[in-house]
Amino acid sequence: MSSVNTAPETPAVLSTGRAPMLSRRRHALLQNAPLLLAAIILFGTLALYVFLYHRELDKFPGAFDWTSLTNTALPLVFAAVAQTMVVLTRGIDLSVGGIIDVSNTLAAANMRPSVGSMVFWTCLILLIGALAGLLNGVLVAYARLPPILVTLATLAIFQGIAVRILESPGGHIPSTYTSTFTNTQRPSGLLLVGALVLLWWLFRRTRFGVGVFALGNDEHAALANGLPVRRLKMLVYVMSGVLSAAAGLLVASTTTGGDANAGNIYTLTSIAAVVVGGISFMGGRGSAIGAIFGAFALTLVTSVLFFAHIDRLYTSFYQGLFLIAAVVLGSLAGRLARGGNR
Repeated sequence: MSSVNTAPETPAVLSTGRAPMLSRRRHALLQNAPLLLAAIILFGTLALYVFLYHRELDKFPGAFDWTSLTNTALPLVFAAVAQTMVVLTRGIDLSVGGIIDVSNTLAAANMRPSVGSMVFWTCLILLIGALAGLLNGVLVAYARLPPILVTLATLAIFQGIAVRILESPGGHIPSTYTSTFTNTQRPSGLLLVGALVLLWWLFRRTRFGVGVFALGNDEHAALANGLPVRRLKMLVYVMSGVLSAAAGLLVASTTTGGDANAGNIYTLTSIAAVVVGGISFMGGRGSAIGAIFGAFALTLVTSVLFFAHIDRLYTSFYQGLFLIAAVVLGSLAGRLARGGNR
């Protein structure tokens, strides 16, 4: 009787079974390294904020503090996601701040307490944001003009329109509108962030989303594979315009008024949030979730500097150092991710 000895083969079977699993896990970890880094930066900044807050006030942040932070971050969250859409295609949108200016001045100057007025002006402002994005998209995609020049020019145009709408800070946002989107009693704005994350998740699973990432990775290859590159690029700018307009509405809701210069800061901070979020400016790599992390981290940095008793004159200096550190770490994470793809 012959016997079959399978014992020596068992370790080999187990090892060959584990190897692909470990390889897949390593690949997934490397692919998501920039996003993980953005999460680490956010939670590290959050921990520092809680520590300094407790040291200063001998208590932990309460519901009011978290609500205030959330409401402050909301416009930047939407502006950062708007910027992310364009950066994924190897572009840049400097008009984000201008669209925010137009949106918040229109809302403050025209919105009335009635439900009909609030719904009408919200929809109209989002439509205007889409048209502003369409203008950028047509000039970039079909006229083939450099994104940085196009959006710099439209930034100036939109800022001029905003000043025309509201020459000096003023106007009024209905309290019902404010309490709906930026409630001061509870961080209900997190629901908007959750909705944005859900929309991103859906976007990544559509043909449009796949096409945008393919376009960002290699435009010529995308064109060769039959993708409507120009239309995709144009639609990305339209989406950026809608999200920027939403950010403008949130600025108006948070401040309860309008200011033709309120959106200017978001042009650069939206780019900074994209950087902290690990989105590659070479296109086709990154996640809007990382940009959301970056937006919250940048908002927290301001509070950290306040509780650390940093002189306001040096706030920009330390914010710049924070951003440089994020860029360096993000670059290392990007190289690690690219290395994992070889």
